[in-house]
Amino acid sequence: MRWRILGLLGLTLCATAQADESRDDAWWTGPLLAASAATLPTGHVLFEPYLYDVMSTGHLDSGGGHHAIAGEHDIGSLSYLIYGVTDRLSVAMIPRFGYNEPAGESNSSQVGVGDITLQAEYGITRFEDGHLMPAISVVLAETVPTGRYDRLQRAADGLGAGVYSTALSVYSQDYLWLPNGRIFRVRLDLTYQVSAAAGVQDASVYGTSSGFRGRVYPGDAATVDLAGEYSLTRSWVLAMDVVYQHGDSTRIAGMQPQLPGSGVLVNFEQASGANASLGFAPAVEYSWSSSAGVIGGVRIIPTGRNVTTSITPAVAINLVF
Repeated sequence: MRWRILGLLGLTLCATAQADESRDDAWWTGPLLAASAATLPTGHVLFEPYLYDVMSTGHLDSGGGHHAIAGEHDIGSLSYLIYGVTDRLSVAMIPRFGYNEPAGESNSSQVGVGDITLQAEYGITRFEDGHLMPAISVVLAETVPTGRYDRLQRAADGLGAGVYSTALSVYSQDYLWLPNGRIFRVRLDLTYQVSAAAGVQDASVYGTSSGFRGRVYPGDAATVDLAGEYSLTRSWVLAMDVVYQHGDSTRIAGMQPQLPGSGVLVNFEQASGANASLGFAPAVEYSWSSSAGVIGGVRIIPTGRNVTTSITPAVAINLVF
């Protein structure tokens, strides 16, 4: 323990001693998953579209046991559109689109619209060279159910959750100057999300079938994302996210036909059980200026319980105007 403390003190002293070096020695796009705690300057815009393919590889049961499943592809995109209202306040819109290719079933009938997120981020502190205080911000986000989720003719057309979700996050970001003169940037994002109940009819993303009438009650969810970025050169950066997610059980309750096509309705109630996962997202960033770059990487979810294991290659362009 003493050596760990001494090591941390040494790293802090190194960061302080090297703080006279300019942060312009490295250009960043940000890691694959963790968002920035730094708000945009007044009047500036950030546009960052992502393209990804969630490739399912198996299912982990409540005890963590792995079960093989037929592979499928959920191809999607999301785009961050962020505007700096003031130097401390940024507002954002995050639209989503998707196309699913499930195993053994029909693909999506077309590229569909997913749920959209609206958010506001307020910067509490800012990082300043030579100081130990990291940048810290709070973020309030509301996800609006714009994507289809029930009354589905094809299960693959379900791209939304059907519920309003509110998330409160605390983002932090710090810079460390390493002994070799390169910069190491660290982010820690904490998020807690609650969702309202919603009505569900017929076939849905919650596994209900034709004739069902009821409601879904999503469980609360929490996410911890720790990310680091190492500047190899001014333009090239290596990044890594380590993400832990936990979700409470989601319950669905209502009435369902006793047999397909019958007029006899019976009570139906089902709970998903709590879930948890640990994921990793290594990536490589390349920036050709301080305001433009591209990132490519892969998110891997290999362990957890009551979750699907997956490999998700992703690429994004980061542009600031």
